[in-house]
Order: sequence, then structure tokens, then C-alpha cells
Amino acid sequence: MKLIVDSGSTKAAWCVALPGGMTFTVQTAGINPVRDDEAAISAVIGGARVSIESELILGRASSFAPSRSFSQVYFYGAGCIPPYSDSVRELLQQAFPEAEVAVESDLLGAARALCGHGEGIACILGTGANSCLYDRRGIVRQTPALGWFLGDEGSGAVLGRLLVGDVLKGQLPRALCAAFLERFQLTQAGIIEHVYRQPQPNRFLASLVPFLAENAEDTAIHALLVGEFRRFLVRNVVAYDRRDLPVSFVGGVASQFQKELREAVEAEGFCLGRIEKDPVRGMAEFHV
Repeated sequence: MKLIVDSGSTKAAWCVALPGGMTFTVQTAGINPVRDDEAAISAVIGGARVSIESELILGRASSFAPSRSFSQVYFYGAGCIPPYSDSVRELLQQAFPEAEVAVESDLLGAARALCGHGEGIACILGTGANSCLYDRRGIVRQTPALGWFLGDEGSGAVLGRLLVGDVLKGQLPRALCAAFLERFQLTQAGIIEHVYRQPQPNRFLASLVPFLAENAEDTAIHALLVGEFRRFLVRNVVAYDRRDLPVSFVGGVASQFQKELREAVEAEGFCLGRIEKDPVRGMAEFHV
């Protein structure tokens, strides 16, 4: 058996590839070794193992003992870069002692899921944003993402920031501004409190993106979306100088705004590749 894991900071998908081609997936909280200590990481891994065991006992492959039957564990996660990835690797090895364990970044996981064994430009558009140039063997070049304050163009956090800025400065139609404040029961003071005084303002801002999806046909919202996706391409993808390669995307924002993303990609002279909401299926295809 093989275990392929896609972990963000919030949630993780653990895909079990059984002999014969059958797969199943369990969900847990996410792991980010930059943020989480070993006790927290160990708790998530332990919970995942229990969930996998339960699935197997229910009849999916009752002859297998999960901790001793995995030949490989491939873990792709947010914050999984040296030296932070070392603790994740060690704890996975303890949980699955007979497996060969590899821990890589979520960006490499996205590239393998989107590009497989070919070349391409792989992008993540979720709460945050990232991109890389991939050449079958690994990541060749990467424009630094820099986070939602300095970068992350096209991400949920930045889209949310642009939205609240336009609402509070009256840059959107009056009816739309009123509908936004009513939809989330927000005031200017409340928004400022969330952004400047509460923890994880990027998640708060990303939580406002559904309003953009609900009003994507509005001219102003459409312009905001396409304009920001074009900015993502100009500031991140143009630097790779490979317009001959398809540009593929993974993430909730990319999946939710496929029409606007396609328009932006074509406007900037690129060829659109795949758009996937979650990468774990593509990761499993790569390894299995």
C-alpha cells in the first residue's frame, strides 16, 4: 500500500492506494511544521492512522495492518521545507515504521498533481498563492510568494482585501456595498478589528470570497477578479519566460473562478492547462 498526503495549514487529505488500484481518502486537521510543535503534529498523524485503520477494518482491505503494510508514504505539506520538514518525517516514520517516508512542499505536490511526468507551470490559488516552473524531475524556478501582505496576488486573502477596500472606499456600486455589509453583518470598525487586531487576518479576508462568487457577473466584480488574476500572472508567471508551456492551477479560488481565470490567462498570452480544486487525486495518479 501507498499513502499520499496533501496537507494545508487547515486540513489534510490522506489518500490510501490499495493493491489493485483501489483508493480511499480520510480527512484530518492540517499540519504546518512552521506553526505546529511536535505534540500537535503527532496528534494529527495519530488521528489519521486511527481513521485509516477504521476504514480498513470496515472491509476495504481487512487483511492489511496499516502501520506495517505501507511501502511508501509521500507527504506534501504547507511549511514542509528544511529544517521544519524533519520533524514531520520523523513522526511519520514512527507511525509507519516499515514505510519509506518522503516529505516535500505543497508546491511540489501541486506540480506533480498538475503536470505529472511532463513539463509545465503549476500554480496554487487558495487562501494563499504560489507558483513554479516544473520539468518532470522537480521545481526548476519559483517566484517567491511573499505572503498576503507583500504578495500572494490572486489569492483568497488578497481578493478579500481588495473587496473590503473597495467597499469601504465606495469604489463598488452603492447597492453592492450595502449588500456586502449586510451579508456578513460587518461595519468599518468591525473590519478594521478583524484585519489589524485579530489573529490570522488572511483567513478572515479569504472568508469573504464567497461574496465575489455570488456576484461574479457584476461588471465591477468581474473586473476586480480578472484584473487580480492578470496581476498574479504578470508578477509571478511571466518571469519563467515559458509561454510554450501550459499554466495549470489548483486550489479553491482557482476552482471557483475558472471562467475569470481562463479570461486572465488568455489575456496575458498563456495557454491554460488543468484546474483542480484539490491536488490529492493527481498526486495519487503520479505515484500509483
